[in-house]
Parts: sequence; C-alpha cells; structure tokens
Amino acid sequence: MSSSFYEFFCPVKVIAGESALEHIPFELDMLGAKKPMIITDKGVRGVGLLDHLTKALKQSDVPCDLIFDDVPPDSSLQTVRAAVQFYRDNGCDSVIAIGGGSVIDTSKALNILASEGGDDLKVFSGAHNLKRPLKPFIMIPTTAGTGAEVTSVAVISDTEKGVKIPFTSYFLLPNAAVIDPRMTLTLPPHITAMTAMDAMTHATEAFTCLAKNPISDAYATAAIKKINENLLKVIENPSDSAARLELAQASTMAGIAFSNSMVGLVHSLGHSLGAVAHLPHGLCMSLFLPYVLEYNLDARREFIGELLLPMAGAEVYAATAPGARAEATIEHLRALRDTLYAKTKLPRTLKETGKVQESDLKLIAEKALDDGSILFNPKEASLDDLMAILKKAWD
Repeated sequence: MSSSFYEFFCPVKVIAGESALEHIPFELDMLGAKKPMIITDKGVRGVGLLDHLTKALKQSDVPCDLIFDDVPPDSSLQTVRAAVQFYRDNGCDSVIAIGGGSVIDTSKALNILASEGGDDLKVFSGAHNLKRPLKPFIMIPTTAGTGAEVTSVAVISDTEKGVKIPFTSYFLLPNAAVIDPRMTLTLPPHITAMTAMDAMTHATEAFTCLAKNPISDAYATAAIKKINENLLKVIENPSDSAARLELAQASTMAGIAFSNSMVGLVHSLGHSLGAVAHLPHGLCMSLFLPYVLEYNLDARREFIGELLLPMAGAEVYAATAPGARAEATIEHLRALRDTLYAKTKLPRTLKETGKVQESDLKLIAEKALDDGSILFNPKEASLDDLMAILKKAWD
C-alpha cells in the first residue's frame, strides 16, 4: 500500500467520563429520538450495570422499560430477528446498546433491519451494501477491549449453515459511544487482563500493518501507553475508576486506530483459533501477539522498536540501543503476559488453555490462510510459516 495516500474516518461522537451516562438523554434529544430500545444481555443486567443507564434516563423522563436482554455470547440470525421483532412490536425509534462484543454486533445488525425493513439480514452482508444512515444509535461498551463501539464491522452467526456472516459499512457506526468507568468496575481480573490484551493487539497491529498512517499511529501509540500505565493498576485495585476509565479510553482509541489501518496475522490466527477451540477473542490475541511480532521483525523492525516507548516508558526506551529496541518490545510483552498469568492465570500458551490439542494446529493454520486479515500483514505467510508460529505458541 502506498505511503503517500491514506484515508482516515471516524465520525463517532465519544462521550467519556465519570458521569458520561447522564449525557445520553441530551444525545437522544439532539437525534430526535423519543422511544429507545435498550439491548443487552442477561449478564450485564444481572450484575446491575443496566441500573446506571435506566437511572440516567429516568431523570430526564426518557422511557427506559423497553429492554431486550436475550443476547447470547455468540449472536445469531435468530437473535437478531427476535430483537427486531421486539423493536417493531414496541414502536421504538432508536437503539441503545449496552454490553460487550456480541451485544454490540447484534445491535448493529438489529439497526440494519429496523432501518431498512424486511427480515432478510443476509442481503446486507459483505462490504458497503448500506446506502443511507440508520436509526439513532448509541453504544455503551461494558468491556475495555473490543473497540467495537467505533468500528464499522459486525459479525453474526448463521447457526444453520455453521458460518459467520460479516457486515461492513460506515453506517454501522453509532451516533455516539459512551465510555463510563462504572461499566467496567465489576469485570473480574482475568477478563480485565484478557480484554486489555485485545486492545493492546489492536493498537500494536494498527501500528505495524500495511495500512498504517500518521493519524492511526497517533491513536495506536496513545492507546498502548494508557494500557501500559493502567492495566496492572486495575489488576491490583479493581475499584480504581480512574484507571478503569483510562483502559476503556485505550480500547476506544485502539478501535479507531485499527478501523483505519486494519489488522494482520495475529487476528488471522486468532480468528481461526476461536473458530476451532471456541476460546475468547482477547485470549487468542494475547496468545499470538509476541510470536507474530517475532515473525514480522525483518519486515517491521523499525516500527516494532518504536513501540518500546509507549509500551515500556521513556527511561527503558532511552536506555535501550536503537538496534535492540524491537526485541525489547517483544520481551516487554512476554514479561507482561507472565505477570498477568501470575496475577490472573491468563494463559500464555496454547497448551495452558487446556482447550487446544496439538493435532488442531494444522487446521488452525489452514483456516488462518483464508482469513482476510492476513492480507494486511507486513510479511506474507505460508502454511509452513503459520505452523512454525503455532508450534512456538504451543508451549
């Protein structure tokens, strides 16, 4: 990809801070929305996170009782159809999504049918098949990792055919993303670690892949710095709302970065591992990140070396010889994973997950070769190359 041309696009309004949720009624009013449907899952509702939103809506007399909470961990066409029926039956005019990746993907798909009509979501699959803005849409992420609140992509499972259907359109982006630290305070340490490593991977691949650009670089390095400075603070003190907010902002910033620069081989392998072993996406990212950086060293040494500054800080960066900074970046990631394992038992190897068999490696490699993310990796990879990476990640 030519370095003399790039595009950068992120029209999402970000509302962040200790009282961010209380601004939602104003945003709805500005969008002309009067009857929002709230979509979430039973886990979010069960731990009381929904209460913060409904309280904020009640204070401004916005209806807050139209709640659909039947979103499973892996959304499907059936889930979307049920959500759309709920939206239509209740005469809603807007969508508020509060949850993790599955809820956000479901809400994006719901909004397609709520806006376009009909019941066949698949006709809008693929890239840029939506031609006009959708209904007013607000997203509230409850994890600090996916960055899905600022990405133009959704993935929905077709359980009958056993495939995942991708949707890509700028119109899938919400009108506003609300980043409130109250939404992540109840995350247990291992989920906090896993989602933070997801964001770390988004930012790292954004900075090292082929479509990187100066603006995405700024978001990516800022995200990495925030994760480096705040992740262990949150692990040690889960009620640290200031550090929680920093991690949540880092996730959003990393999402903006990779939405514009794309991701690479870590995601190709991670998508494949997730499909074969049904492991969480953030864990898959953490498992492969240092090994893919090693593989990409000869193609991206300078850029990987630059990441030592936001990852390890100015003192470490200044004390490390320029020619050794790339390796030091990778070692820093290894050390971070070791620390997270010690504190949260987040697996560092495929073997440690207990969910992967060594006999699965070839299938994972084969699937990764067909994953679209591999196109943006700075170095081409063969089946043998992928097998070598997987064997390093094994134990």
